[in-house]
Amino acid sequence: MNARSVERGTSQRTVAVVTESFLPTLNGVTTSVLAVLDHLERRGHRAVVIAPDTPGIAQFRSRTAVERYRSFDVHRVPAVAYRQFPVALPHPVLDTILAASGADVLHAASPFLLGGRAITAAGRLGIPSVAVFQTDVAGFARRNGLTATVPLVRKILGRIHAGASLTLAPSSATAAMLAEDGVPRVARWGRGVDTELFHPARRTSAHVRALRRRIAPGGETIVGYVGRLAPEKEVERLAELGGVPGIRVVVAGGGPSRAALERRLRHLDVTFTGPLRGDALADAYAALDLFVHTGPAETFGQTLQEAHASGLPVVAPGAGGPVDLVAPGLDGDLYDPDEPQALRRAVLALHHDRALAARMGSAGRLRVEGTTWEAIGDQLLDHHDTARTIGAPPATTRGIRTGWHEKVSARA
Repeated sequence: MNARSVERGTSQRTVAVVTESFLPTLNGVTTSVLAVLDHLERRGHRAVVIAPDTPGIAQFRSRTAVERYRSFDVHRVPAVAYRQFPVALPHPVLDTILAASGADVLHAASPFLLGGRAITAAGRLGIPSVAVFQTDVAGFARRNGLTATVPLVRKILGRIHAGASLTLAPSSATAAMLAEDGVPRVARWGRGVDTELFHPARRTSAHVRALRRRIAPGGETIVGYVGRLAPEKEVERLAELGGVPGIRVVVAGGGPSRAALERRLRHLDVTFTGPLRGDALADAYAALDLFVHTGPAETFGQTLQEAHASGLPVVAPGAGGPVDLVAPGLDGDLYDPDEPQALRRAVLALHHDRALAARMGSAGRLRVEGTTWEAIGDQLLDHHDTARTIGAPPATTRGIRTGWHEKVSARA
């Protein structure tokens, strides 16, 4: 145990949160990081945030300005835009900020270019690190026609995570993939959901009832997708619902695929809401009768938990994160993403049996009622303590299989 170690869970700590995505960009990584910061403040801990700058906004921001999120400083590092997404560059200013932060532990959210440098810098400084695997960068490369780069990307990600004191995997599928790539010291850590914001009671509000009347004036079944509109989400799968009488489709979210999806799904007369947050997002869920997820390569699937909390049956691909989040026949259904029309058949079964859909929605709500961000946040603090007990892996042993993987996984 090194000098930074403390008795588990009892002392105030300073956490350096290095993230590949942050406000104003909205996605699963940002949502998770905000929840982590909220919990750190709730428990009285300190934090410093290091995040990508926003191309197009950076030129109007002073180079010496420090933003704030709640009570925490937010430092920006240079970034470039790729498909409307800021990609941080591994700038040496990160090392300076990290050294001055007084951090007891580094929390690297979905580390790649920025997080990878942060983990290396933390190792040199003797700061233990927790790497949270969230984005399947290799899968993203494969789906965008960069198949030749996949082995290299997986090797890079493996080295990044092997350099951390502890890696947190969001699902059993991801944990298995990391183990296959030789990453040691892997534990499971899921995500929380705001069960007060996302609640079935919203469905009875005057606003949501009016929203349902606008979307489905004839009382049709409202089927919805919530999430980023990007190629890897494969939202075009909703085209399978064409020709089904009595269905209306809602797509909530924004991203580079919006225009293409409007053309591809024209025959469905889809209601596109654009990006939503807070009460507007919760009301959108409450207006649905059935939630459908389309992407087969999710490392977790936060929107599935939000749909469960909202009392909705969930239809999702039987691959990746959703396998851990949906119990087929109990709170939804999993379809084979490689089988044509499988999504359509799963949706039709619930469209034609409203009583079954209602029972599944109630079961989904029960499933997540204890999965609050407060509970998940406390689990994360335990993982931080575990990393501090391990300490920063020496440079000569980072990435070597140590047998510690089995020990951590066994108690995750």
